[in-house]
Amino acid sequence: MKLIIDRFEGDYAVCEAEERKMINIPRRKLPSEAKEGDVLNVVGDHITVNISKTLERKKYIEELTKDLWE
Repeated sequence: MKLIIDRFEGDYAVCEAEERKMINIPRRKLPSEAKEGDVLNVVGDHITVNISKTLERKKYIEELTKDLWE
């Protein structure tokens, strides 16, 4: 499963799953380097940051918003 970290609230990461479903994951289960906007790969109890998908998503968002700031 792929999730996107939307925000952190206390001891939880609020993550967006497919179809905009929100899931709370305890921060202690995340890799220490995880931050808002990161794409996570979840396989069972193993969670990793998908660096290539995170960068791809960041670039896509920058392209969408570049005209807003010019």
